[in-house]
Amino acid sequence: MLQQESLVEYGFNRVIITITAIMCALLEIIDTTIVNVALNEMRGNLGATLADVSWVIAAYAIANVIVVPLTSWLSQQFGRRNYFAVSIVIFTVASFLCGNATSIWELVFFRFIQGLGGGALLVTSQTIITEVYPPEKRGMAQALYGMGVIVGPTLGPPLGGYIVDNFSWPYIFYINIPIGVIATLLTLSYVKSPNYGGKKSFSEVDWWGILFLIMAVGSLQLVLEKGQEHDWFEDTSIIIFAVMAASGIYMFIWRELTAENPAVDLRVLKDKNLAIGTVLSFILGFGLYGSTFVIPLFTQNSLGWTALQSGNMLVPSSIATAMMMPIVGRAIQGGFSQKYLIAAGFSVFFGYSLWAYTIITPFTGEGDFFWILMLRGVGLGFLFVPTTTLALSSLKGKEIGQGAAFTGMVRQLGGSFGIALISTYISRQNVQHRADLITHVSPYDPAVAQRMSGLESNFMSHGASAGEAVQMATRAMEGAVMKQAALLTYMDVFLGIGVFFLLCVPFVLILKPNKGKVDMSQAAH
Repeated sequence: MLQQESLVEYGFNRVIITITAIMCALLEIIDTTIVNVALNEMRGNLGATLADVSWVIAAYAIANVIVVPLTSWLSQQFGRRNYFAVSIVIFTVASFLCGNATSIWELVFFRFIQGLGGGALLVTSQTIITEVYPPEKRGMAQALYGMGVIVGPTLGPPLGGYIVDNFSWPYIFYINIPIGVIATLLTLSYVKSPNYGGKKSFSEVDWWGILFLIMAVGSLQLVLEKGQEHDWFEDTSIIIFAVMAASGIYMFIWRELTAENPAVDLRVLKDKNLAIGTVLSFILGFGLYGSTFVIPLFTQNSLGWTALQSGNMLVPSSIATAMMMPIVGRAIQGGFSQKYLIAAGFSVFFGYSLWAYTIITPFTGEGDFFWILMLRGVGLGFLFVPTTTLALSSLKGKEIGQGAAFTGMVRQLGGSFGIALISTYISRQNVQHRADLITHVSPYDPAVAQRMSGLESNFMSHGASAGEAVQMATRAMEGAVMKQAALLTYMDVFLGIGVFFLLCVPFVLILKPNKGKVDMSQAAH
């Protein structure tokens, strides 16, 4: 009990540790999206193809999803403070090396190393920030942590766009360096490391479990990142990695259920609330990263906005989420049931998706999106903290740290599944809608003939010959059909996401009620 109390901080120390943990969580999450707007500059500067430069994102995501489930075990092996500090150092040094990369594959390699350091920051920050608060304030601690997790993905694109527009792409990595140095010094000075008493010798380490985990989640993440680009199972390499992922998952589960000292204790999933919370974390990741992915895609591809415009549009939504976090945290502290908050979040998210479905036109403007995205922010605010606390609500001791790692990994995979599914659906549904629309564009239709005649006359009035005007008019009609097909596809995506979240509401309402508040300080024991 003395060890548990010694982790709680008050006053200045708690403020410093809270700022350090949130800063590290933000660093990790912003770096998952900040590079998106700089890919073209990287490609031109490093002489890479679009397929090559996409590995800059994939390498980071793969390293992240490998490390996250191992964070609980690594913290026990090396001590939480030491592991956290070393992870910040790895992330910071790798950021410097990314900025100095002279070839695309150097950059990909350093991004993988950066992801290995960054993966630890998210889950460990969550545990640290919750441990320093007394039990009655831990709902609020989850809310403070959640602000970083939810706000981070939407801050990346506008920040990256500003840096690329005003400086150059290496600076999206260099800005991590001073923050990383400060965070390392603060961690070593203020963060305490619990006495686990469970450190294992080299021979006792579950190396097979770690190898199968890397094989399983690494291959799965690679399939999700690269599947659409290679036309999924039409490509031999995707089939090979899919088989490796399936085999790795099977062998990992078998190993962890039979090993005496498993690297990841899967038995903790016997807890009903954690199992349900893990599923909800997957859905949350799907909604958070999927909607963050599809909105800039629509505004840039269909409305012609710049990356910076699209990124800036998401900032008010993040502010709305940040404002909701303390409110939801206080509601949980006051004994309000998590399942009703989660159901409210899914319902609000359905409302957001349905509203977005109704306003999509070729003339949709920034003002049309403002209140819709504010509603999205409110929905995410209702979802994150209750989902996390519900998942950990009936765990005890070191199981809590393992549960936090599970939910963190699954949230990342949910985002990857969401992006992969949405990008595949958009690609294929575009083709389907074009095929449906083109049947109504007949030269024998008076309205079509009149439109073509008007286009031809317009092009001829600008100096085109009769033959050129016909070709240009045909291309213009094809462009109009493709634009309409894209709009219909994005409408389908928003409606599909909304229906998916609406179907989750009755599932959430039958959940087992929370038995009590989570004492995260027990995660060390």
